[in-house]
Amino acid sequence: MYQPTDLKKGVVCQIDGKPYRVVEYSQKVMGRGGSIVNVKLKNLIDGSVIPKTFKGQEKIERAEVTNKTVQYLYTDGTDFHFMDPESFEQFQLNPEIVDTASQYLKEGDELSLQFFAERVINVELPKNLYLEVTYTEDVVKGDTTSNVLKDATVETGLVVKVPAFIKTGDVISVDTSTGEYRERKK
Repeated sequence: MYQPTDLKKGVVCQIDGKPYRVVEYSQKVMGRGGSIVNVKLKNLIDGSVIPKTFKGQEKIERAEVTNKTVQYLYTDGTDFHFMDPESFEQFQLNPEIVDTASQYLKEGDELSLQFFAERVINVELPKNLYLEVTYTEDVVKGDTTSNVLKDATVETGLVVKVPAFIKTGDVISVDTSTGEYRERKK
């Protein structure tokens, strides 16, 4: 069981028999030690987002979620195909489950699928991924201030804001939770 203050961003809990992931968290401390926790919860089955308020000592049930490492195989234009590298079992997922993870998927990459009641509910990406820049404008000579950002398209088709010194062919690290540039691979 969780306390309301355990519901930090990313935590998976169960309400009314359904799994939810915390997408926003805020806590308000009241007088005499009481507190209220406001969260936004994303239903991991239908994708809906609901606001919820928990008080003081309420108990929230943990969701029995399991993870399985899989390899991304391909997309057929509609669905995404993954394979368990140990059992060779294949999983076909619709775009609603893959969601924004599709912007980071490269054939052969390993990642995790989250299961709830033997059903895939989420694609878990690593926190950071290295992706090759396939196109970016060349920097204008003399425009070398360090805070200038430009668009760069990476090998998955995602467009990322990068510093001016990044060139086509560079491999960069991208934060998968925000879609932001982190660093250039050395």
